[in-house]
Amino acid sequence: MAETFGARLRASRIAAGVSLGELAKRITYSKSYLSKIENNLKPPTHDVARRCDAELGTGGALVALVPAASAPAEAAGGDDGEVWLLALDDGELRFQPLSRRQVLAGAGGVLGFAITRGVLVEPDDPTVTTLRTLFDQHRNLGALSSPAVVLGPLVAQINTIRTLAVDCPGPGRSRLLRLASRAMEYAGWMHQEAGDEKGARWWTDRAVEHAELGGDPYLASYANLRRAELALYRGDGLGTVALAMQAQADPRAGARILGIAARGEAQGHALAGDEAAHRRALDRATELLARHEAAEGPLLGSTTVTDQIALARGWSLFDLGRPGEAAALLDESVPTIAPRARRARARFGARRVLAHAANGEVEHACVLARDVLADAAHVDSATVRADLQHLARELARWRSHGAVRELEPDLRAALHVRQPR
Repeated sequence: MAETFGARLRASRIAAGVSLGELAKRITYSKSYLSKIENNLKPPTHDVARRCDAELGTGGALVALVPAASAPAEAAGGDDGEVWLLALDDGELRFQPLSRRQVLAGAGGVLGFAITRGVLVEPDDPTVTTLRTLFDQHRNLGALSSPAVVLGPLVAQINTIRTLAVDCPGPGRSRLLRLASRAMEYAGWMHQEAGDEKGARWWTDRAVEHAELGGDPYLASYANLRRAELALYRGDGLGTVALAMQAQADPRAGARILGIAARGEAQGHALAGDEAAHRRALDRATELLARHEAAEGPLLGSTTVTDQIALARGWSLFDLGRPGEAAALLDESVPTIAPRARRARARFGARRVLAHAANGEVEHACVLARDVLADAAHVDSATVRADLQHLARELARWRSHGAVRELEPDLRAALHVRQPR
């Protein structure tokens, strides 16, 4: 018969010589709640498991007994000669790829007015440079605002580049395909931030296809890293580690991708409760990201965060059940994020607030939350909302506190924000 979480928790607690009341005090949960978990009357959460692992020194054994979220089923891939529809209706923006078979069967009737195609010549350097600059501006916009704001013009630009590449017989075709692949990868990130994992995976797959056609040696390995990120935000530590290690196994990957992948592996180990493996992976990431490589196209990964290692370490300390240390490190790192990087400020700021709340610093957490909620309202991020939902559950245990009661309406509104699409 498989060992239950409650039985393992009780055995570990007794072996460590810690009373139930003392453990409850250390992890800032009530004794009665922890007793119900020990007696298998309530299911354990990942948060409780991580904190107990940290306090009892069980090295992730408790986290391993809590089921991880499973990945959604993969849809059948392939371009299949797609036609892309971008529909605007009552403020809603909808993107729909259709196969040519569907269009010929009748769906083409919804395409509306065609834009007349002229005779296209191979784009010259100023044209490609301008397209690259436009993509950079879309990334800047994505750092400041909702995915709904950036995805419309971004998808339109991707289709423009894709069309130019098809009609471009010369060497410029590879440059266009590589630029399209980077823009598609970013579209995948925006879909992830919008809470659409299926869309994120679809765009990532398309990005890999176009990168291979354009001779880009890096993006295929980066795609595994993007999938690792999806697993991380789903709370699947072991899945994160496996995918991040696949990215590092690709001999074509450069130092930057290897470094970002090692950082992702470190975060996965932390989520799984393995601090020793976390530190080893983070040390590798530090060394790799310190190298400087010349980049031909737009950089892969975050361009708005300068100290990825410190932020990843602070993020991971929380996952390792050490909210006080996480809060201290994030207090140093989050203020260094540039004001223009609103999405990153909201994401790491939410984790900082959560760490303070989990450490029992309720009033300070509520003060810090104000700036985070302001940023979160602009960027409409599913990643940020996940931590804000966690914060709401954490603060619910302190609902009689005046600062919590004052923050609650704004926090509730942030969890249901919906911007016009």
